[in-house]
This record gives sequence, structure tokens and C-alpha cells, in this order.
Amino acid sequence: MDFLNALLGNRILMTSVLGWLIAQVLKTIIHYIVSGEMVAERLTGSGGMPSSHSATVCALALSVAFNCGVDSPEFAIALIVAIIVMYDARGVRRETGIQAELLNDMLKVFEDMGRDDISSHDKMKEFVGHTPLQVMVGAVLGILVAIAMQFVYGF
Repeated sequence: MDFLNALLGNRILMTSVLGWLIAQVLKTIIHYIVSGEMVAERLTGSGGMPSSHSATVCALALSVAFNCGVDSPEFAIALIVAIIVMYDARGVRRETGIQAELLNDMLKVFEDMGRDDISSHDKMKEFVGHTPLQVMVGAVLGILVAIAMQFVYGF
């Protein structure tokens, strides 16, 4: 029980998780508004608006800054990890999503040509990465969550 209390009492961790959770809920709501369909996978899936990766790591980095100071090794680590994660979400992972779209279009052409050996599970996941705007909105969301947690609970 002490472990669970310590885990739930870790404000840096809880702030980061809250950043992720809010981003995932917002992502699901925005997807519903834009597409008109409720997709439960959006609650845990990657890609989309806002970037939950960015929200999580920015909430983490700012929480560490509030707790340990901007001159601490912990903040340096958290900041570098945040930069790498956001760069990756916008760059490599976004390109992977674009390639998945192209490959799925190619599979559709093959299906239209009468290939019946292609199943729906062969389709690649297209929601993988983020646009720069999605990364930026996620980052702002994470920063706001960390500020709100600092204001409400303090460190």
C-alpha cells in the first residue's frame, strides 16, 4: 500500500499522466467533431490533435523544473527527452504515417483489381505521427497542465 500511495503522491508523475489523459480525451472529442464518428481507439491511440506525446513530456519537463529547478540535472534530462520525443513525433513518426497512407492506397488498388487474398488486417495504421501544429498544441497543453498543477498543489 505504501508503494501505491507513493506512486499516486508523485506529483511529477501525476502531472505527466494528467497531461497525457487530457490530450487523449481532447483528441477523441476533436476526432468525433471532425469526422462525426466516435472511435474508442482514439482514447489510447497515437497521432491526431493534440499530440499526447508532447503534452506528456512538456508536463513532465515543466513539473521537474518547478520541483527540482531549471539548473538541476533532472530538468536537463527531462527537457532533452521532451525535445527528442516532440522531434520524433513530428518527423520520423509523421513520415511513417504518410508512408502508411500511400501503402494503404496501394492495397486498395490491388483490391479493386480483384486481389481477394488481401485482408483488412493488412491495412497499416495511418495515425502515427503529428503535424507541427499538433505537436505545438500538445506542448502548450502540457505546459498549461503543469502550471495548473503547480498553482493548485504547489511543490
